[in-house]
Amino acid sequence: MTALNYIFFLLFVLFGIFFLYKGSLQVHDVLNPRRRLLFNGPESLLLFIFSTGLVALSSATGSVDLSAIRLLFLEGFCFWGIAVSDNRMRWSIPLFIYLLYMAWLCFGLTYAPYPSFGLRVILKYLYPLLIALFAATVVRYGEVFLKYGVTARNVGAIIVILGFVPYLFQTFLPGLIWYPTARSIHFISMCIFSLAFWQFCTHKRRDLLLAVLFILPCLVWVLRTSMMGFTLAAIVYALFRYRIKAIPWIVAAMAIFISVIFFVPEVKNKMFRNSDEVTLSDLRNNLSKEDIDSNGRFAMWEWSLENYYEPNKIWGSGTGTLQEVFYSGKVDFNGIRIVHNDYVQILCDNGLIGCILFIGILISALLHCWNVYNRSRSNTTRMAAIVAASTLAGIFLTSLTDNSINYSVATYSSAFGFYGMMVGMYWTERHSTKQTNGF
Repeated sequence: MTALNYIFFLLFVLFGIFFLYKGSLQVHDVLNPRRRLLFNGPESLLLFIFSTGLVALSSATGSVDLSAIRLLFLEGFCFWGIAVSDNRMRWSIPLFIYLLYMAWLCFGLTYAPYPSFGLRVILKYLYPLLIALFAATVVRYGEVFLKYGVTARNVGAIIVILGFVPYLFQTFLPGLIWYPTARSIHFISMCIFSLAFWQFCTHKRRDLLLAVLFILPCLVWVLRTSMMGFTLAAIVYALFRYRIKAIPWIVAAMAIFISVIFFVPEVKNKMFRNSDEVTLSDLRNNLSKEDIDSNGRFAMWEWSLENYYEPNKIWGSGTGTLQEVFYSGKVDFNGIRIVHNDYVQILCDNGLIGCILFIGILISALLHCWNVYNRSRSNTTRMAAIVAASTLAGIFLTSLTDNSINYSVATYSSAFGFYGMMVGMYWTERHSTKQTNGF
């Protein structure tokens, strides 16, 4: 099956070049199938790479890991697409903060003991920024945004269904699709898009059912990280959509989350050390950190912070330091190879400055999305704003208990892709009266 992954990789590269240089691509308008849209080369390329974020091409047999090489090609395609686009690249304050964060990561290489690992970390963080800039450059109209979202959602729905076929991805297609953890985090953005598409555009039960479909994997596979991400994404969505009226929805979301933890046996057994002795009443007074089964996370975090953050809280120990420590096996936490917390890794590698910049990206993006949501006169731009804000909040939360950035092609890039589309559409709305991309 390794040979199959090489074939898929070659096809991926060839299709990327084909879409970029074909010149034009006719696609159906998602709201009016009889109407066709004409995409230029960069628009076609972005549609292709945004819709294939779940493809990993990772090593499953100890051979060459094509996922890293594919990441380089993806970043090259983004640079290439921006360069040949007829549109000017559009920036925003959150993207400037992201650029500052990338500069700080690069500065962290100057005192990193393992620069090669630092470079790997930088490349993983670079891709979400590039796809946001690429989207902000080429996406100008709501029809394009909807086509991207629906196409990516359709691919995601197929992957959800195939993911329940026993042994398909593990045995017959090893490494082709991202791990269940990355997949379930990616599904946060697809779920929120489906919910927004239902409310803003179609009001069809099909879209609401698709939103529910994307929640199922994290429940069936008992993935606590993505459960948290889905819950926060739903809360942010409700706050944007209903403001003060969202309180009942927020209470309902929290109640469902807590109920799943305490009353679904599979989740409860995975959540607590002595699950039979833990009850809902313990949540108020008696529940402590020792009762939670963190799979060694708490010990890893404390050890990492003590050895690599405490000695230099402002600067950290250098970009890539913590990843090298865990990858090389210098410390053994029952064979765990990652620290399972992006914020701990940032603190250890790049100190308080790095962590403040990273959190600043989220806060500024949420404020920007809120501003666009309340000021825009376009339904699709407002939809992009609420989707971007909700998914960014949910995915940034997943980094609290996992290294979500390790799968940035499937996780962070989808959220930042939607954010970039919002930036491009809102700029067009303010500077142009043209509101269509069809013919």
